Amino acid sequence: MNRKEFVKTSGLAAAAFAFAPSTKFFVRDGEPKVKMAIMGVGGRGQSHLDLLLRRDDVDLVAICDVEAHALEDSKKIIAKSGKKMPQIFTGDNYAWKRMLEIKGGLDGVVIATPWEWHKPMVMGSLEAGLKYVATEVILGLSLQDHWDVVKAAEKYNANVMMLENVCYRRDVMAVLNMVRQGLFGELIHLQGGYQHDLRGVKFNNGYAGKEHGVEFGEKAYSEAHWRTEHSVHRNGDLYPTHGIGPIANYININRGNRFLSLCSFSSKSRGLHNYITKWGGENHPNAKVNFKLGDVVTTSINCANGETILLQHDTDLPRPYSLGFRVQGTEGLWMDVSKTIYIQEKSANEDQWDDEKKWLDKYDHPLWARWSKETAGAGHGGMDFFVIHAFVESIKHKTPTPLDVYDAATWSVISPLSEQSIELGNQTVEFPDFTGGQWMFRKPVFALNDEY
Repeated sequence: MNRKEFVKTSGLAAAAFAFAPSTKFFVRDGEPKVKMAIMGVGGRGQSHLDLLLRRDDVDLVAICDVEAHALEDSKKIIAKSGKKMPQIFTGDNYAWKRMLEIKGGLDGVVIATPWEWHKPMVMGSLEAGLKYVATEVILGLSLQDHWDVVKAAEKYNANVMMLENVCYRRDVMAVLNMVRQGLFGELIHLQGGYQHDLRGVKFNNGYAGKEHGVEFGEKAYSEAHWRTEHSVHRNGDLYPTHGIGPIANYININRGNRFLSLCSFSSKSRGLHNYITKWGGENHPNAKVNFKLGDVVTTSINCANGETILLQHDTDLPRPYSLGFRVQGTEGLWMDVSKTIYIQEKSANEDQWDDEKKWLDKYDHPLWARWSKETAGAGHGGMDFFVIHAFVESIKHKTPTPLDVYDAATWSVISPLSEQSIELGNQTVEFPDFTGGQWMFRKPVFALNDEY
């Protein structure tokens, strides 16, 4: 199958299945279970571990991690579930390669490791013959990383799905339902981002931890062990997909629309240094670290169909959590920070906000209406259920994943592009078209049914 056929087929097949008759879920009617493995069972991986263990259509055959405490915690979760203990691979940074050679093979793999491992693990999985690979945010670090994964997925006719759970947030999906029913009219401008105080994530004092630790790197635990280094050496929107994923679905990116260009600006960096000096003192060794990442990174994107997008990355200053969504069209808008909606001639009062609740309740997406009970206890308010559910069901039905490799690459590549723009003095940079022009012919598929 050549590249053009792969791009077109991946969209058309998914679109066809979106309107298929209802089928039984979590049941294989005597057929073999989906054989799954997880690369990385730290905090994020354990969330996926729990969800896979809940399913009676999944056989978790292997897990892999280099951290002993992560494996021990995972074994406790597995034992509590009553499921058979999977094979465990550990010992070095490449134990995951041995896992891919497991006897009996695998149907799919979930990757939940530090960012720098996502691309090599995706590539390794594809080269080992897997047709279904799911990875946590992000896809790669460089522009070339993203092209490499796309080309590999095409070469092996495989599915690479990013586990971007915010696409499944309940309010986000209700607004998607409203967008598709024309409530906002023609969309004009959209905003989103990652606005989340991560200072307590980027610093800690080892596995036991303590509030307001200021260590990162080798002396630290969990994400502070690796994530903070990116703030030292990189300056750009390092985590764009939570904001851009839902936005891309609203305006059919890669399916009738595409991003054309990008321009980023970065503020000065003060937040991480101030946090260290406040809790560790002026003389702490980390107080001398020069953090390259600006406290607020702002990115503008323009689209083939004329929409404008504003993204913000804000993780190093004190602030309540918000993704800052704004969906604005010719008939009205939604803003998640204020939890308000205004629809021209339909809102209760002219030029006055409605509480979003009455609208979101009315337009609750069919996926949430169908699966809300199953989301109970799933991470991130139930969103994590949907990404794992969609991935497993795609494997069972041998259909393309609803979020595909072109989505993963397009959303994730904002990081290196924003770094490039800032490095070039805030120049506008061209946005790559990973579909090779097929965005003009591919049809929307995400969340067009009430199954997955």
